[in-house]
Amino acid sequence: MTDPTIGSLRVDGATLHYEVRGQGPLLLLIPGGTGGAASFDGIADDLAAEYTVATYDPRGMSRSTLDDPEAEQSVAEHADDALRILELLSPDEPARVFGSSSGAIAALHLLTDHPRRIERLVAHEPPVVEVLPDAPEPRAFLARVQATLHAEGLMPAMAVFAAGLKKDSDASDPKVEIKLPPQAAARVERTMTNLPYFVGRIVPSFMSYAPDMNGLEALSNRLVLACGQDSRGELPYRPAAFLAERLRTELQHFPGGQTPA
Repeated sequence: MTDPTIGSLRVDGATLHYEVRGQGPLLLLIPGGTGGAASFDGIADDLAAEYTVATYDPRGMSRSTLDDPEAEQSVAEHADDALRILELLSPDEPARVFGSSSGAIAALHLLTDHPRRIERLVAHEPPVVEVLPDAPEPRAFLARVQATLHAEGLMPAMAVFAAGLKKDSDASDPKVEIKLPPQAAARVERTMTNLPYFVGRIVPSFMSYAPDMNGLEALSNRLVLACGQDSRGELPYRPAAFLAERLRTELQHFPGGQTPA
């Protein structure tokens, strides 16, 4: 694995940790969930053979610190962070962008707000549940998650959240304990540290976000919607499939589930 060039970028209300590898056109990878730049360690070196690959910890996650740790979060602000990285690393040329999960939501906003900055966007399972015809159901589910968080705490809320994302048949799947190598174990530890922030502030803000459908329709030739092959029937799969049908584009499938393999 090649050691990346590490930098920090001051943005409004935060300092972003970012990492850069390789040479060529810029490819920005935006992580989702509780992940950060390290989420892409397994693929960044391979991609760096053809691209300048930039990854970062979203504001409030891992090494990207907030000026106000209690600040509310918004999709627009996270999209603006991605814009600042694009302006820093590719000031004169549009970039290719990949976003996963909540990172894909920020990327969709970036595309419709600053289309000249993006040559092509791959949005992997953006959980924009507000586009769904049955949006009141996931809305009620998210309200249950927040109510459980405030009444019972983090881990019960995470159990409600995880169960609501999965297919019904997955609810009782046995958990397998795996011995992780040190680097992966450290990444998991960071992920656990990010959980309260993710569940308490990212989930309610991002999953109540409604994208600019007219803007996406106008820019559909720059947008690739993707899902994991194993995600069929899960909540994060459905908005991407709905958007692909609405925009008359082909839904692409990656190996694996919500975290592409």
